[in-house]
Amino acid sequence: DEWRRCTQDALRRIAQNNGFYSQPEGVPALREAIAGHIAFSRGVKCGARDIVVTNGAQQALDLLARVVLEPGSLVAMEDPGYSPARQLFVAMGARVASVAVDEQGLQVDQIPDGTRLIYVTPSHQFPLGMPMSQARREALLDRAIALGAIIIEDDYDSEFRYEGRPTDSLQSMDTRGVVTYVGTFSKTLSPELRLGYAVLPPAIYGAVLKAKQLTDQHSATLPQWALAKFISEGYLLKHIRRCHGVYAGRRERILQRLAGDLSPWFEAVPTVAGFHLAALCKVPVNIPLLMERARQVEVGLYPLDVFFHDRPVRSGLILGFGAIETLDIDPALDKVRDILLQIG
Repeated sequence: DEWRRCTQDALRRIAQNNGFYSQPEGVPALREAIAGHIAFSRGVKCGARDIVVTNGAQQALDLLARVVLEPGSLVAMEDPGYSPARQLFVAMGARVASVAVDEQGLQVDQIPDGTRLIYVTPSHQFPLGMPMSQARREALLDRAIALGAIIIEDDYDSEFRYEGRPTDSLQSMDTRGVVTYVGTFSKTLSPELRLGYAVLPPAIYGAVLKAKQLTDQHSATLPQWALAKFISEGYLLKHIRRCHGVYAGRRERILQRLAGDLSPWFEAVPTVAGFHLAALCKVPVNIPLLMERARQVEVGLYPLDVFFHDRPVRSGLILGFGAIETLDIDPALDKVRDILLQIG
């Protein structure tokens, strides 16, 4: 109901304009709302003038790659890591260096010389889930400055945190203008909105804005106006608070099962945020057969190994809890347990 009211208000606003194109950087009201929201929730240091609204986080990555990279440029990214980002950088003609992660996150000392762009998910490493330690964050910033590289901080789902004090963004530690902060509303609201944003350092803001204008002129203004009101009226924070309890309950139930009757096969990777967790195999498990048998009983499982590129593959599963109903978790995991017993 709240979103419907915001959309109706947006329709009235659009009806009052003269039919011209909007600004490529996004509707001013939305950029102001985003700046206030991420300053409060993630400690990001920015104003509306630093933000470009994009069609999801994926377009933000595309625009940054267009501006920062040229054929043969070297990109460093986590391994395992977010495959669509790797595919995008390769499509731009870049060389991608896989950098291992451990319990503290990206192993900064493995970032090769000559790196021009560093892509990281420090708040909730994708796909394993652990946050990057403070020492690693400081080392990463120092390394980027020494290389003259730009860091892309993809903060894709960290607004939902379940344990401990919220960790501020890497961008909030940046004093030299090397971090681009990329966010999205796909996780907090809906991927169908296709609304994301980039908080850009001054050195590349103008170039990214020009690339945005040449790519699609601007993102659709109807959802922009609706989202601006949704944020400014406090509905987004209300929605996040409401969902937080639901997701926390789902996460806790999955962790209990992994520590209980599923513990002979899997162990959870410690994580404190987001909508998914990784479960690593403790013993050899035929993951493709497990997935196939699970599909036959209408349970969707997703493998961990597809996110590894050059590192030794760790076998396991990605367990998402953003879409499954809480009451469906135990019956689904019961089926998984029974299949594991059957296949040995």
